[in-house]
Amino acid sequence: MTTSDSALDKAALAEARALLAAPAPRERVWPVLAAATFAAVAALALAGAMITAPPVVTQHVVGPEAAP
Repeated sequence: MTTSDSALDKAALAEARALLAAPAPRERVWPVLAAATFAAVAALALAGAMITAPPVVTQHVVGPEAAP
């Protein structure tokens, strides 16, 4: 059995220091969530515009009977 220089328990002291340490800064989620929401709304708006837009139809201004 070894004798230690201190009567304090080293494991308990390390645990207390870990509990008293400042918490690590957390990453913010709101900017990422806002960017994803903006992209989703923009994609839905573009899809809605493509669905509601009239179809592109090419017609000749002058009919084929006027061709030489």
